[in-house]
Amino acid sequence: FVLNKNYISNQHCLEDKEHYLEYLNTLPPVCDGFIYQHYCLGGGSGRQYFSDANGMKIDAIRQQINRWFSHHEISEGMYYFLLASLIESADKVANTASIYGAYLKHLKKSAQRELRLQPAHFEYDAGQHEVYHEDANVLIKKISGDILYLDPPYNERQYSANYHILNTIALYDHFIPRGKTGLRGDFNKSNYCRRNRVHRSFEALIKNAQFPYIFLSYNNEGLMHKEDVSAIMSRYGTYDLVTTEYKRFKADQTVSRNHKASCTTEYLHILKK
Repeated sequence: FVLNKNYISNQHCLEDKEHYLEYLNTLPPVCDGFIYQHYCLGGGSGRQYFSDANGMKIDAIRQQINRWFSHHEISEGMYYFLLASLIESADKVANTASIYGAYLKHLKKSAQRELRLQPAHFEYDAGQHEVYHEDANVLIKKISGDILYLDPPYNERQYSANYHILNTIALYDHFIPRGKTGLRGDFNKSNYCRRNRVHRSFEALIKNAQFPYIFLSYNNEGLMHKEDVSAIMSRYGTYDLVTTEYKRFKADQTVSRNHKASCTTEYLHILKK
């Protein structure tokens, strides 16, 4: 949501954004912040998602961004620009193997570098763009347009847990981290990740969509088979299908799951409603 608010909603020049970044980069670290206390070794949690220095710096920057915004000293656009810059910069010094399901026992080389905010630059244009953050099946009844592109979760894995630290930096709320990896306790599993609910939810989405053209990105490992999708979409108009193959991501091949093929078939389901 934060990245979308910056890269999609922000369309006009933000004055003095480089000045704000430079100020944040010079802040002294704080040792009583949430990230340091719960996700760095020095905080006593036993977790090492960041070096102690970077954890304290993340907290200092995040707290200052909050102060500016709550005191109305920066605009909403500037708030999301600075927050997106922090999230992306923190990710570059995270002590993980790309996702946040676990941390590494020893600080890798990139995690030893000092965190420095880099600007999350966005494109300027004359368009008007809106970003929403709510249940798609609720939102679909409130919006309309020419083209609807859908890219829902396709299996039972909920991705929020894999990026929970970045979500925590974005929300910067207080909770009791769970387990060895410090997970958040508020993950709501999507109906699109539930085998017994996905078909009903998908049909309701298509039925209520006020768009003449609908595209769905899915693949052959999804909870819905291509025949299921075809049957549902065909009830509401003219249906077509385009397929292509991709070589499976190397790390993905090592994960124990039902699909062992070296390639994944990607589907683009097309409906003229």
